[in-house]
Amino acid sequence: MAQVDIERIERDITAVSRFGFNEADRGVYRQGFSPEDMAARAWLREQFESLGMTHEMDGAGNVIGRYGPADKPAVVIASHLDSVPASGMFDGVLGVIAGLEVVRTLKENGVEPVFPVEVIATSEEEGRFGGMLGAQALSGHLTREWLDSAADEHGLMLRDAMAAVGLDHLKALHAYRRPETIRAFLELHVEQGPVLDTEKITIGIVEGISGVFKWKVRLIGKADHAGTAPMDMRADALMGMVDFAHEIPRIIDEEGTDKSRVTIGYVACKPGFPHTVPGEVDFTIVGRDLDHEKMKALAEACERVLSAIARKHKLHFEYEQMSWLEPAYCDRTIMELIEDKTRKLGYSYKIMPSGAGHDVQFFCEHTRAGLFFVPSVKGVSHAPDEWTHWSDIERGTQLLYECVTELACNEAVLPERGEVVGG
Repeated sequence: MAQVDIERIERDITAVSRFGFNEADRGVYRQGFSPEDMAARAWLREQFESLGMTHEMDGAGNVIGRYGPADKPAVVIASHLDSVPASGMFDGVLGVIAGLEVVRTLKENGVEPVFPVEVIATSEEEGRFGGMLGAQALSGHLTREWLDSAADEHGLMLRDAMAAVGLDHLKALHAYRRPETIRAFLELHVEQGPVLDTEKITIGIVEGISGVFKWKVRLIGKADHAGTAPMDMRADALMGMVDFAHEIPRIIDEEGTDKSRVTIGYVACKPGFPHTVPGEVDFTIVGRDLDHEKMKALAEACERVLSAIARKHKLHFEYEQMSWLEPAYCDRTIMELIEDKTRKLGYSYKIMPSGAGHDVQFFCEHTRAGLFFVPSVKGVSHAPDEWTHWSDIERGTQLLYECVTELACNEAVLPERGEVVGG
């Protein structure tokens, strides 16, 4: 059996980590369309060139390398190279470098695929401008309206950020890949959570990516003097938010599942002075579940509970739904292939959801798509101390190689695809 080369994988992941590395906090700063991001993309194209792969950067900034025949649908291996500020070295990068290693191993072992293998480093996955630009472009989920209006948290327009690196933002609309050009889509990623590491499991085979709703909530009461306003005469907006936070476990118990998540991630009190009763509090609610009906039930329960709490505390309650992303289910045939190869390699595994978003979610209705995880030590991610053991990276890349080889070399491995089978 052909073996991937972990020393080569380590060398390449380390090389990418240097683009945007900050000595002060040991974090990686490689946000989408930054100079560091574009330098990493240029480096990747050099690797494709050295392997004799055809390669390009499309209008959305996706870097695409291709090995094999040009006239057949591709087995796509994809993840991203951009990072959040002060990130670690594995998030996204592992999937791209593992894909590169798969092609190297195929070439070294003289394997000529029947179907081409494509390695894609998608652009702007981390949502600097509010989406997953590269994956959305490839799968046809972009609109001109969004491209014209998207901006980062500092007000920089996406169109201006792309222009600064020589890209016309409207050319992203030309990056769409028709379903018949893709045979299958695979993504390998670090878990970014503690489950596999805690349970000492090697591989997490993802059944689907949780849907997500995001609300901006405002509770409006009355600012008052903290010394003179009696406790029973206050309209304290913060107390209302705190009461709601305490209700979250009950909401999940009654309306959700063990896969449900509800999070208050941002809170701002006004006027924000120690001696003043908060007259207004703005906060976010982000809810997640793998089941669409459960998502709806969670959202309805949040609204119901907030309304009751507002009445109790003499508050006005309002909210705006910022986004609603449907759950996405991985293809059963691909899941079964990953499971079969995992067993043959002798690795432990579990079937699990992904609470975090990934590029693959935009391909689940577009083609046969699958995702699997390797452990993150202590569940840490989006932080400088993110770590995955090299031995787990080796196992994950070997599994990816086995799956890709089967998909690219065995015409009979995939039956005719009708409607994507969900979770």
